[in-house]
Amino acid sequence: MPIITSPQEFNVDDLYVDLRHVLARPLYLKCEGFNFAGSVKLKAAAAMIEAAERDGALTPGSVIVESSSGNLGIALSLIAADRGLRFVCVTDPRCNPASMRVMRALGAEVRVVSDKDANGGYLESRIRYVRDLCASGGGYVWLNQYANRNNWLAHYRGTAPAIDRQFPDLEVLFVGAGTTGTLMGCARYFREHRRPVTIVAVDAVGSVTFGGIPERRMVPGLGTSTRPALVDESYVDDVVHVPETDTIRTVHALSSRGFLFGGSTGTVVSGASRWLEAKYPGEDPVAVAIAPDLGERYLDSIYEEGWLREHFGELLPELDLPGADILGV
Repeated sequence: MPIITSPQEFNVDDLYVDLRHVLARPLYLKCEGFNFAGSVKLKAAAAMIEAAERDGALTPGSVIVESSSGNLGIALSLIAADRGLRFVCVTDPRCNPASMRVMRALGAEVRVVSDKDANGGYLESRIRYVRDLCASGGGYVWLNQYANRNNWLAHYRGTAPAIDRQFPDLEVLFVGAGTTGTLMGCARYFREHRRPVTIVAVDAVGSVTFGGIPERRMVPGLGTSTRPALVDESYVDDVVHVPETDTIRTVHALSSRGFLFGGSTGTVVSGASRWLEAKYPGEDPVAVAIAPDLGERYLDSIYEEGWLREHFGELLPELDLPGADILGV
């Protein structure tokens, strides 16, 4: 039984779900949500903060500031609380209300930027706000997850070796693309260790990370409206773009079998399933997908009938959501 003194010390790194019986595809899902931050972002948050402390950029009087759609913000909130540091998360209206509540419960300040950028998203506007905040003085320290090499190093040193140990015969790895920290860390690891693994990036339709046309995106997590500085396509063998309607279908298919995952995980699983059907029809490759998060923080969005009716009403008939009976006294 582990005994810990800091919340970031606990993380389940060896849990995989065999999705063959759910998808009828050979796919193992590495679950990264079983820690106190609830997502894979705890690894990057810890690595970036520890590096900033070593370099002297982050001191006891500093105020951490970061742009986040939710998961990294929660991870930074958790570590900042543990270290007695202030943290300001700059997010946008797509951030799940539950994620905002978690950050505030951990003592973080959450600021919502509602001005859209030139691509119809919020990322450039969030980053501009962060830059202005840092320029104003006040001891603000921006970790910059979009360009911080410690973001991908966390996965080069942790996530990828863990997968390699569990699956020495791995053939295909599917990784969702947000900041691309997880993607770049895993891709660099397998390339530099000369492992013959096909790296498939999974992105959202409407994201510009891999040169896509910017479109409306409602599910926070994967995808960007500004290409991240970390991304290096030379390490990626293929890219799958997943429509958000398929993300919604997939999370509900998983939840109907008892697996409540988040939107990012739904996107990755949907893309992986489609890619395997196209590239390995009827075959049985050793394939792993990384599940970045769990589903509890999406209860107000992708699992909520009113939200679905507003944004994806055409899907309601096929999702067959159970009704809630309200009993009055």
